[in-house]
Amino acid sequence: MPARILIVDDHEVVRMGIRMVLKWDFPQAVFVEAQDGLDALRKVLEQSPDVAILDVTMPGMNGFETAAQMRLVAPSVKIIFYSVHDIPTAARVSGGDAFVSKSSSPRELTATVDRMLHA
Repeated sequence: MPARILIVDDHEVVRMGIRMVLKWDFPQAVFVEAQDGLDALRKVLEQSPDVAILDVTMPGMNGFETAAQMRLVAPSVKIIFYSVHDIPTAARVSGGDAFVSKSSSPRELTATVDRMLHA
């Protein structure tokens, strides 16, 4: 069964970029996108992703709030916070399984997703 990866960011170009980077290493994966926290929670219930990549700063429900709600409805989803803010400790305390800075190399993101899929 192919991996299911949810990409949550309020900027469409960021979602597209993440999908393009990950598609190279995970060609069989099913990619699902959400533009905000509420949309992400709907997609989690509908699509049952294995991994969710969450932006921290989003309008409405931020990434931390989204992660907390996601843990309630789908505790097995691996959550990767993906942000310009350097907050790895806060990300883990908030229910995340990993943190990747948006200034990191694409390889770091794909390695983190791979690690989460095999955790």
